[in-house]
Amino acid sequence: MNATKNPIADPRARYGNGPASTRHFITQRLSGLINIAFLGLLLFLVVRLGGQDRADLVGVIGSFWIGLPLMVLIAIVAIHMRNGMRDVLEDYVGGRMYRLTMGLNSFFCLCVALAGIAAVGKIVFWG
Repeated sequence: MNATKNPIADPRARYGNGPASTRHFITQRLSGLINIAFLGLLLFLVVRLGGQDRADLVGVIGSFWIGLPLMVLIAIVAIHMRNGMRDVLEDYVGGRMYRLTMGLNSFFCLCVALAGIAAVGKIVFWG
């Protein structure tokens, strides 16, 4: 039983928005590549702050040269998380729940990004 009248093998069949899918594909790959590039910063922070107290944590993250890239990393990870969850939701959710789950996914990722950036920004700019 086919879900559509056009079989997948038909080259004239259209499945979704081509430019939006290309943009999603490129965004997912670029954000993954940037996450790999920022892995060095995360490793530095874990090694540097392992076993330290809160004052040392605030001192290291409060540095503009560490805090600003950390805020950028949080934003990029949230974008990557949103795109990854979008792929999962597209596969498993359909019908009327699709738009709701996509909206909740975007809202959750935005909340995570804003909370993380606000926390690091508070440490960087106000100690």
